[in-house]
Amino acid sequence: MAEPRRHRFYRAREAAALRAVLLTVALFFVARASPAAAAERAVWTWEAASYEMVLDVAAGDAAIAFMQRKRISMIYLYADAFGAQNLIAARPEAYRRFIRTLHREGLHAYALLGSAYLHTETYVLPEQRTAALAMLRRVLDYNASSSAEERFDGVNLDIEPHILDAWDSQKMQLLGQYLDLAQALMKLKRASGQSLAIGPAMPFWYDGISLQWHGRTTSMAEHALGLYDYAALMDYRDHAEGSDGIVSHAIDTMEIARRLGKTLVIGIDVTPSEIQKVSFRHLAEPDLERELRLTENAFRDEPAFAGFAIHHLRAYQEWLALTRPVN
Repeated sequence: MAEPRRHRFYRAREAAALRAVLLTVALFFVARASPAAAAERAVWTWEAASYEMVLDVAAGDAAIAFMQRKRISMIYLYADAFGAQNLIAARPEAYRRFIRTLHREGLHAYALLGSAYLHTETYVLPEQRTAALAMLRRVLDYNASSSAEERFDGVNLDIEPHILDAWDSQKMQLLGQYLDLAQALMKLKRASGQSLAIGPAMPFWYDGISLQWHGRTTSMAEHALGLYDYAALMDYRDHAEGSDGIVSHAIDTMEIARRLGKTLVIGIDVTPSEIQKVSFRHLAEPDLERELRLTENAFRDEPAFAGFAIHHLRAYQEWLALTRPVN
């Protein structure tokens, strides 16, 4: 005898419900076994190291292999004058070759502009505005004359007015000039029609300085993030938690970035330092990984959090070699 239609209907509905329960249970265990993807990591790469990997294919390939081993997916690649050369202008084909390779390997490249070598802290001064704009214009011209796979994906600016001797007596004036420069740089970007992201390496303590600029009074962090596309926060501490930790120093700027629809990369340091707490140099790689995990967990649900940046490539490699266990 054929099964009544209503019995077949209820049996099918029960089977569907059971499948839904089983699928939910399976997804629960998959989720537990597969943690969320790790935050993106970038690395600053200064003059000599950048020029070497741009000019020397073997050095570039070795750097890419190292970054891939360390889950670094973005390089802040120096792109200005060094020594007697300015390769971005004189040898653009060398950058094109290397950036093509980076992109083929799944890495991103941001042009790193500003350096101790060029004393770019002075670029906030009005008399240095022409040099500062020329620095960015060379990268924009390079991108405009390159194919899509050869272009920089963004720019990271390292211009730190607090290094200037006049900082103690003229801090507010210099910070206002810093913002004037940011406005001029972003105007130049808009005029180029290019969409590459531009942002500064910014001290974490900018959120604690209130400044009136163009008739508005707010924190330096908010002024800067209002102008730029993102920021890399120089959050140089050797521990995540506590009132003087990485998370605490980033949390207010992270909130500003979220409110403004911008992103924030958290920078950490592995270079030698006279002040122990600002660098992981005195610790080992497991310590670094532990503190980055704690920081990532704290900001995992924060839409403005855009990962980490390590300062800097050669120091990172040297530090790992120094702290690697001897078999």
